[in-house]
Amino acid sequence: MADHYEVLGVDKKATGDEIRRVYLKIARDRHPDRFTDPAEKAKAHEFFQEATEAFNTLTNDQRRQAYDAEMARPKLDKPEEIAQDAFAKAKRSAESGNDQDAVDELHIAIHHMPNEPQYHAALSRLLQRHPKHARDAVTALEKAAQLSPQTLAYQIDLANLLLNQGLATRAKKAAEAALRIAPKDKRVLALAAQLGVGAGAAEPEKPKPGGGSFAGLKGLFGKK
Repeated sequence: MADHYEVLGVDKKATGDEIRRVYLKIARDRHPDRFTDPAEKAKAHEFFQEATEAFNTLTNDQRRQAYDAEMARPKLDKPEEIAQDAFAKAKRSAESGNDQDAVDELHIAIHHMPNEPQYHAALSRLLQRHPKHARDAVTALEKAAQLSPQTLAYQIDLANLLLNQGLATRAKKAAEAALRIAPKDKRVLALAAQLGVGAGAAEPEKPKPGGGSFAGLKGLFGKK
């Protein structure tokens, strides 16, 4: 996170009026339009964007308080700590309905701990809320199932998700994996019967209401 005070060259106790005066001077002296050289102009444009973001944050009382609180937090340097922190932020954002922020935080978590299946599963759960991201949701859940092949919920939810996308062949593979994990589980037997795999193929059974897709991931990020 950029240090807004350092960008503007002001003290952390600077008043709003002081920050405005500094920003106006920057806008006057270092605006990109003042430069003709392409490289210098690009550099000035990047700096002016940072200065504007700093100004907008520090002259808004609520945003400034939140920014100061964030900057005061202990800095995380271990990948697992950064990932866990991002995951916690994603959960809070998802609970408040800020799906895009939640998705961004989950990508951070995955970047730092790419082999943690629950992060991929949570990402899939969020993406499922938005039909245009259906394929990405499948990819994320497939990754979770790949990383943790013995997690029954991932296999069941993956089979249902694939089936809802019309990908019956791939759904059958997930259902077969679920059968190997829990051959007597009622949810698995109902899914197997629906897809015509394993022992369930002989006695088709309509899934019971309420046992639909993605049930196993509700504990991560529930629907809106």
